Amino acid sequence: MAESEMEAGGKRFLRQRQVLFLFVFLGGSLAGSESRRYSVAEEKERGFLIANLAKDLGMSVGELAARGAQVVSKGSKQYFQLNHQTGDLLLHEKLDREELCGPTEPCILYFQILLQNPLQFITNELQVIDVNDHSPVFFENEMQLKILESAPPGTVIPLGNAEDLDVERNSLQNYTITPNSYFHVLTHNRRDGKKYPELVLDKTLDREEQPELSLTVTALDGGSPPRSGTVQIHILVLDINDNAPEFTQSLYEVQVLENSPLNSVIVTVSASDLDTGNFGTISYAFFHVSEEIRKTFQLNPITGDIQLVKYLNFEAINTYEVDIEAKDGGGLSGKSTVIVQVVDVNDNPPELTLSSITSPIPENSPDTVVAVFSVSDLDSGDNGRMMCSIENHLPFLLKSSIENFYTLVSQGALDRESRAEYNITITVTDLGTPRLKTQHNITVLVSDVNDNAPAFTQTSYTLFVRENNSPALHIGSVSATDRDAGANAQVTYSLLPPQDPHLPLASLVSINADNGQLFALRALDYEALQALEFRVGATDRGSPALSSQALVRVLVLDANDNSPFVLYPLQNGSAPCTELVPRAAEPGYLVSKVVAVDGDSGQNAWLSYQLLKATEPGLFGVWAHNGEVRTARLLSERDAAKHRLVVLVKDNGEPPLSASVTLHVLLVDGFSQPYLPLPEAAADPAQADPLTVYLVIALASVSSLFLFSVLAFVAARLCRRGRAASLGSCSVPEGHFPGHLVDVSGTGTLSQSYQYEVCLMGGSGTSEFKFLKPILPNGLVQDAEQN
Repeated sequence: MAESEMEAGGKRFLRQRQVLFLFVFLGGSLAGSESRRYSVAEEKERGFLIANLAKDLGMSVGELAARGAQVVSKGSKQYFQLNHQTGDLLLHEKLDREELCGPTEPCILYFQILLQNPLQFITNELQVIDVNDHSPVFFENEMQLKILESAPPGTVIPLGNAEDLDVERNSLQNYTITPNSYFHVLTHNRRDGKKYPELVLDKTLDREEQPELSLTVTALDGGSPPRSGTVQIHILVLDINDNAPEFTQSLYEVQVLENSPLNSVIVTVSASDLDTGNFGTISYAFFHVSEEIRKTFQLNPITGDIQLVKYLNFEAINTYEVDIEAKDGGGLSGKSTVIVQVVDVNDNPPELTLSSITSPIPENSPDTVVAVFSVSDLDSGDNGRMMCSIENHLPFLLKSSIENFYTLVSQGALDRESRAEYNITITVTDLGTPRLKTQHNITVLVSDVNDNAPAFTQTSYTLFVRENNSPALHIGSVSATDRDAGANAQVTYSLLPPQDPHLPLASLVSINADNGQLFALRALDYEALQALEFRVGATDRGSPALSSQALVRVLVLDANDNSPFVLYPLQNGSAPCTELVPRAAEPGYLVSKVVAVDGDSGQNAWLSYQLLKATEPGLFGVWAHNGEVRTARLLSERDAAKHRLVVLVKDNGEPPLSASVTLHVLLVDGFSQPYLPLPEAAADPAQADPLTVYLVIALASVSSLFLFSVLAFVAARLCRRGRAASLGSCSVPEGHFPGHLVDVSGTGTLSQSYQYEVCLMGGSGTSEFKFLKPILPNGLVQDAEQN
């Protein structure tokens, strides 16, 4: 019978092995298309080579390192390490299959290969192969059995089983017993796969002949070489107690929430015995249960109540199989099994594992991968299903990948000037009741890109400077700002080339490149240049650099630096012009008119006239606003014939400047009366011409003055343009007036903004003086001519 059972068991193992090989072959073909499965025996040392990932992935070691390959295990504990120099996948620590998977077979560890650029996930498996490193162990070193002597042959007595932590062939396979004439042992399989022994009585016992028996039961595993464990069985032959306790149910099944409170009764077992007295008294006890069951449950030996003495954890153990023995006073016993199903409760919040994060990220770069992370939940069912979310108002998007991996990417282009930092809260929520959630905060910085040109505070600036200013005078500032940051926001100011190529802008003004302050490089002359327009530029230091422009208008304010100049009568040191007044002139008779001009403008050029000195006060008067000299009263014979008048011409500046002119007046009885020369003039008979001659001389003087002015203007223009040989050589200073020769003290007799050119007749041996004219810079001359 034993041989037939062994033969049937061998055939069954052969069929199981064929089916196993079929599944392994099919699983290997599927893994080749999507993932790879590696295997390693347990208890291998740290650093053991599992495989070469670079070769399996079809990459070079350099490419594998360039793509930032990472090995990510499920959960927080890492079992693997990747050698980036060789591409080898190594063990990070020694693996214990029994600790990792317990009785589960095959023992599979899942891990992912994470590659960047582009982002790629490759799921792989590692099967931990069991080695025969555990021997079968009985829970008791000795067992005591009481068997009625009336027990018939074939009576089966269940024995406590042994446990072997190994699996498959290395696990416990069968039990044997030392040869004897009364018993043999059978090996049976429970529904959970465990094997337990049963002692079978071969012939009737005789207490009087042999009251006690000692046997040795051996548990063998299938390893090579096999390991074993033994237990001693002491059998007491009892007098007849012909009724053993019987449970009301041979199998109890109960479901218990994992968060059930301690000391709560989860189930009550019950058995009865038809015997009376001591043989009918029943006590309950655990029957060869594991240490974990003894720590978790407590059995009341009298009532049969099973209480919870340790908190349950569905994620660690979800099913308990507890054997209960009911024993009467005569030593007979019955057996029942309690199956405790632990019901999952949502007591584990989701976990988030961050694999990589990129910060800062450049602005104006859409669809940038910011973070890669995975989520997990130890619960099961809806309690273990999760969903991820972020705030709706953020410009970021969560994208789901394989195996609960997610990527956080930017949605659209970011603008650092609007917002330079984002605090992103990733919320992972399970679908259990109540829902549990985990939040993880990520700070993402946005780096600057030079996308904003400097902006001036004004599109145009108007600055005022008074003429005759000191050189290097600060006349104003321009200002521009840049919304960028760092070097992209550092602004440099510069003068742009003027539209008028003849304008010597670089010699007139300068700008501080760092702060935009404008300076007048030399003294300005309002009479030569009233306004100056130019453009300034502001350029940042980004790459490429951005710039903007603004218009600057400098208005020169007039200063009272020009005295009135008398045009008539001429004061050239020659013979003075004498005005003739008839003695019969009425009061208010126009004697002469003083004509003067002022080079300034505004109130600085408003002229007033007054009689400063007269030979006979009260005889003549000067109109203050037009310079007309008129008689103040009737003339008489007592009035002197010759009069000298000094007229003062004064402007309205602050302080006022003035000039004086002398008039000579001759009173005559009639215009036919000969002209009497003044004492200051030398006697000349030719001056005694009639009155007509004097009028002709006056007219000729005015005409000569006009002609001289025209010739001087033409000569100056010709001298500047060609310096023609027919006019001789003209020496004209060129370039800017040297800075060390400029009069900046204000005490010189000439304005510091003037230069002079002297033209000499080239053919004159005596270097005859021709004319004297102020020279202005080209741009100033043109502006003066236009004005």
